Amino acid sequence: MYCDFAYVYDRLMRDMDYSKLADYIEALFLEYGSKKPGLLLDLACGTGSLTVEFAKRGYDMIGVDISPDMLNCALEKSAELGVSPLWVCQDMRNFELYGTVDAVVCTMDSLNYITDFSDLKSVFRLVKNYLNPGGLFVFDMNTPYKYENVLGDNVFYEIGDEISYIWQSGYNPDDRICSFDLTFFVKESGQLYKKIEEEQKQKAWRIEEVKAALGESGLKPVEVLEEYTRKPPSGKTLRCFFIAGLP
Repeated sequence: MYCDFAYVYDRLMRDMDYSKLADYIEALFLEYGSKKPGLLLDLACGTGSLTVEFAKRGYDMIGVDISPDMLNCALEKSAELGVSPLWVCQDMRNFELYGTVDAVVCTMDSLNYITDFSDLKSVFRLVKNYLNPGGLFVFDMNTPYKYENVLGDNVFYEIGDEISYIWQSGYNPDDRICSFDLTFFVKESGQLYKKIEEEQKQKAWRIEEVKAALGESGLKPVEVLEEYTRKPPSGKTLRCFFIAGLP
């Protein structure tokens, strides 16, 4: 996952407001946490945009991602902006740290890529092991409604001067797995374009399943919110934020 895709990821996410996302998560830290965290882990950090945003705000940051290509982009980004997160190339299902952290975040539906319940619990157990008392685990997930009504069995495309893509999705309601076939055409020079193909799978986890996995992993579910709000999710919510901590 995310090999050549790292090359186009930031272009694909160019409209994402990471400052707004960091504002929202910071507010959750203050509302639900015992204190503002100092050392923060960004799990499945990708190209590090959110990690760097938090580093700019004075947090000590660790960014963990499975893709060396993504982390190379993150390293370049942090060097350009003059911040120095610790970048670690590891699978979030079995990551290791040298010590504990004050808070953990995992965003951009990264946990939807975990398609097995036991693997989801493995991630949560590790978060519990490395989380300081009073610390929070804040993460987001796409909802089943989004896969069933927005992403599933659909085709998305964009034609641009520098990059074009076709994104085909297929959703299986039986196992709630959504498969993505992505094809990118990236302009290199003149009329020459590089073709990049990527296959991905995500799981449409139900809220009660996520809460069960948290509980069985030794974490306490604190709150579930509709994205960027303080409201509980509705039947048409597209993305949820989960807040969990130690019992």
